[in-house]
Amino acid sequence: MIKIYNRKTGEYEVEKVAGGSLLNALYTTRTGKLGLELLVKRKIYSALTGFFCDTGLSRRSIPGFVRNFSIDMEECQNKLEDFKNFNDFFARRLKKAARPFDKPEEYLLSPGDGRLQAWEDIDSDKVLQIKGMSYKLAGLLQNTELAGEFDGGTYIILRLCPVDYHRFHFFDGGVCGEPTRVRGEYYSVNPVALGTIPEVFCRNKREYSIYSTDNFGEVLYVEVGATSVGSIIQTYTPGSRLERGDEKGYFKFGGSTVLLFFKRGKVLIDKEILEQTAAGFETRVMAGDAIGRAQKEKPVTDEKNG
Repeated sequence: MIKIYNRKTGEYEVEKVAGGSLLNALYTTRTGKLGLELLVKRKIYSALTGFFCDTGLSRRSIPGFVRNFSIDMEECQNKLEDFKNFNDFFARRLKKAARPFDKPEEYLLSPGDGRLQAWEDIDSDKVLQIKGMSYKLAGLLQNTELAGEFDGGTYIILRLCPVDYHRFHFFDGGVCGEPTRVRGEYYSVNPVALGTIPEVFCRNKREYSIYSTDNFGEVLYVEVGATSVGSIIQTYTPGSRLERGDEKGYFKFGGSTVLLFFKRGKVLIDKEILEQTAAGFETRVMAGDAIGRAQKEKPVTDEKNG
C-alpha cells in the first residue's frame, strides 16, 4: 500500500496502482523476479507493449481505464472518441486552463503531474533513490565533472504513474540545451521497485539536458523511462528561447520519472514538501503547482563601509 500526501486536504490517500498485484509479484516473489530479469526489464517487452498501444485494437481499453481511474476528460483538448489508440490517449494534451503556469516568477512550479519528493544540500555521491537506497549522480549522467557541479544542491523526484497526465513542461523561462541520451533497462519506478532494485535510475533508459533558467540558474533536467515506456519524446527546440509552461516533451505508455537538480543556493523548497519527504511520503502535485521559490543571493557588503 502506497500512501500519498494531499496538500489541499492535509490528509494521506492510498494510491490506486494500475497492475498493482502484478507489480508486487514481479518485484517481491522469486518467480516474479525471474520473469522480471528474463523479460519485463528488457527493451523487447516495452517495445511490444508500445507496439500494441499504437494499434487500433488498444483503443477499446480507453473507456475502462478512464472509468477505473476517474480521469477527468473535461480537462482534455480532445474528446474520448477522438483518440486513435491508447498511446494517443496516454500522451493526451490538456487545455491550458487545466494546468496554468501563472504564478509570480520567483516561484518554482512543478514541471508535471505526479508524486513529488525533494532534498536539499545533497551529496552527489549518495543521491537518494528511496529511503535506505542511493546512487551516484555521476553514474546517472555517466559524467563525473557535470555531476560535481550539483554537489550541495537541491534534488527533486517527480514520479508519474500510468494514470497521470504524461507531458512535462518548463517551469521557468530560459534556454535548454540538446538532450543527452543514455541507454538502459526498463525497470518500474514504482516505490515497490525502487525499494528492491539498486540504482534503478542509473540502470533505466534516460535522457538529460541543461536548462539555463531566468530565476534558478543552470538546472539539470532528467527524464527516466520505465516498464512499458516505449519512448521519451522531446518536443522543444534546443537552443531556442522558452517560456514558463512551454512543453518540453512527453512519455509514451508506462510509469516514468522526471528528476531535477539545482545548484547550491538557487532554490528553497516548500517546508511542507521537505517534511513529508523526510517522513517517507510523496506529495501529490499537478503541473504548474508552486513547490518552492528562488533563493535570493545575499548582497555583497563593502567591508570599509560595513
